[in-house]
Amino acid sequence: MLYQKILLGYALIIAVIAAIYLVSAVYKYFNQYYYAYSPKREVAANPFDLKLYFEEVLLKASDGVNLSGWFIPSRNCKEVILFLHGNGGNISTRLTLIDYFNRKIGLSVFIIDYRGYGKSEGRTTEAGTYLDARAAWDYLIVSKKIKPENIIIYGRSLGGPIAARLAGEVGAKLLILDSTFTSMKDIAAEMYPYLPVRRFFKYDYPTISYLKSVKCPLLIIHSSGDDRIPFSHASKLYNNANEPRQVLKISGTHRKNYVKSREVYIEGIKSFILKY
Repeated sequence: MLYQKILLGYALIIAVIAAIYLVSAVYKYFNQYYYAYSPKREVAANPFDLKLYFEEVLLKASDGVNLSGWFIPSRNCKEVILFLHGNGGNISTRLTLIDYFNRKIGLSVFIIDYRGYGKSEGRTTEAGTYLDARAAWDYLIVSKKIKPENIIIYGRSLGGPIAARLAGEVGAKLLILDSTFTSMKDIAAEMYPYLPVRRFFKYDYPTISYLKSVKCPLLIIHSSGDDRIPFSHASKLYNNANEPRQVLKISGTHRKNYVKSREVYIEGIKSFILKY
């Protein structure tokens, strides 16, 4: 009788664990969108708040979705950085980096919000973000008459694979990948090793695969203290990228590494641009 009670107790514990696992797996499966994207609609600030002149840009992706962006010109430089941001907020939460690129490094800046972010229409999808990046590139080439060899493609975090894919398709001057991952499935599998993420996760964003087609010089920026995307991702990206390539190692958490490592960050990007 005692043996049966013990077995029943174990069975109940296993059943509870299985139920918790199943509920967790189902919840995460149906909420994948919110793990991949965290958009904000309210544009709470703009470059004028930093006393930077800017043009508000409206453009259209090839599938008809209307997108919003800012163009911040530089008086003394013909080069433009096409800024593809991460998965949270919108362009108004990137003012510090816009200031770095425009004032401190001296580049013109073009930053867009993906569909579903800020004033851009639609709902975010992986395929859609690639179309949005291409629309931004085409805007610079066609509307702004900027030569491809004067465009630097920059992608931070989620913007990394989007930037890498675009750079593999066009003839940009340089590619900069900041705090990004080998693929979204890789990082998700590391976060949830107890779930069959690779089989069921809808989003891929395979940065490491896109790098095979990138021929322009590549700078990988990553913090050794990144609390979301381990530095090992930067090492794998570097090892799988074509030459010329280099790594800029910084410090600080994922969200604030460019603030903590301000001088190293700015000077590292400056040196990379001057080198090529």
